[in-house]
Amino acid sequence: MSTRVTVVVPAHDEETLLPGALAAVAAAARHPDLAGVPVRTVVVADACRDRTAVLARSAAGATVLTTDCRNAGAARHEGVRHALDNWGGNLDDHWIATTDADSTVPPGWLAHQLAQAGAGWEAVVGTVTLPPASPLAARHRALYEATRPAGGVAWHHPHVHGANLGVAAAAYVDAGGFPPLATGEDRALVAALELRGHRVLRSAHVPVLTSARLDARAPDGFGAFLASMPHPTTA
Repeated sequence: MSTRVTVVVPAHDEETLLPGALAAVAAAARHPDLAGVPVRTVVVADACRDRTAVLARSAAGATVLTTDCRNAGAARHEGVRHALDNWGGNLDDHWIATTDADSTVPPGWLAHQLAQAGAGWEAVVGTVTLPPASPLAARHRALYEATRPAGGVAWHHPHVHGANLGVAAAAYVDAGGFPPLATGEDRALVAALELRGHRVLRSAHVPVLTSARLDARAPDGFGAFLASMPHPTTA
């Protein structure tokens, strides 16, 4: 069982959605199953022109890094590197979780990841959902869950999202960390973990609620996927 947790949240001009994301992370850190486990949050304010960094600093317990990477992979890695360089201890007892500034993690998010870590998994790759009120929600779910088996059978899904990802620090370092990619740094990390033989669990048990916006921060990322779906009025 990991005894320290760092949550890394990259953010580019996210003053509107970031406070809600950080409040959700704080609630997940207070889960009773994490009693006695220190949880630190690192917000990487990357090339921001708004009040993202100011609002992040006002969040209790958050460490804020300002960068000008203009690159999701580099920003995410910068947050992890800061945690590993500054918070000492053994890599073997440090768990890294990542989410996004436009996403809301559920209260059991970190507890679920640490439970899987305690069972021997070195990475947990989760899923995302859209707000039920979004006109894209039903269409997204149909496409997203096309491979999900019926009857409650465990779904070892094909998706990878930086918004819902956790990895043991030692495995992260061994796999080379998040590469400096503008899009797909999360998929690249998971591929490297699998290539190196680390135990990767693909779990749909604790999905993260993410934004349905189409003006994506990352090119060819999740927002681009949503934009490419047939619109409900034309489907």
